[in-house]
Amino acid sequence: WRVADVVDVVAETHRATTLVFDVPGWPGHRAGQHVDVRLTAEDGYQAQRSYSIASAPAGTRVALTVVRVDDGEVSPYLTGELRPGDRIELRGPVGGYFVWDPALGGPLLLVAGGSGLAPLMAMVRLRAAVGSHTEVRLLVSSRSWEDVLFRAELERLAGDGLVVAHTFTASRPAGWTGYARRVDVEMLAEFGYAPAARPRVFVCGPTPFVEAAAEALVTLGHEPQRIRTERFGPT
Repeated sequence: WRVADVVDVVAETHRATTLVFDVPGWPGHRAGQHVDVRLTAEDGYQAQRSYSIASAPAGTRVALTVVRVDDGEVSPYLTGELRPGDRIELRGPVGGYFVWDPALGGPLLLVAGGSGLAPLMAMVRLRAAVGSHTEVRLLVSSRSWEDVLFRAELERLAGDGLVVAHTFTASRPAGWTGYARRVDVEMLAEFGYAPAARPRVFVCGPTPFVEAAAEALVTLGHEPQRIRTERFGPT
C-alpha cells in the first residue's frame, strides 16, 4: 500500500468526480489497469474498493473517476469529502489483461457502459499524448447527455482517426438524431469494424452490459480472443 496525496478534485457530472493523486514511489501504470483504494475509519474499520485508472501514464500522477453510489461505503466519501491535501491509501497498479499501449497497434473498438469509460479513456488519452494515429472507434452508452463522462475532452480529441459515438438509454438531448437504445448487434455492426479488420476490442461496464456486448460481437464474427472485457457490479 502507498499513501497518495490528493492534488486535484474535478466534478465531471452531478454524480461523478475525478480525483487526481500524486503517489510517491508509483512505478507507473499501463492504460486499462486499476488500483485498490483502502479507507480506514477512526475505530479501525476498513473498506476497500477497486477503481480503474482514467489517466494516461504520467510520472507519479494517477487519476480515478468515481461515480457516487448513495448507499455505498466508499464512493460518497471519495466524491464528497476528499479535498486537495488529503491522503488515502492506494495499491497497484493491478491487471495485465485489459491493457493497451501504442506498440500493440489497432484498429481499436472501445465499448463503454457508464463509468466503464474510465479505463478506455486512459487508452484514448495515451494515444493522444504520444501522437499515435491508431484508428479508434469509441462507443459510449450513457443514461443521458448529462451523465456522459469527459464530454468536452472527447469532443476535443475526436478526429485524426478517433471516432466517438454516443447512445442514450434513458433520455436524449433535444434534436438528437444519434443512437438512443441499449448497445446491440445492429449498433455494433454499423459503428464497429468488420471482423475482417481484426480490431482489438475492449468492453467495460456493468456485468450485464459487458456480457451482452461481447456476445453480440462474437455473433458478428469477431474473434473471441481479441475481445477483452472488464466488468463491475454491486459489491
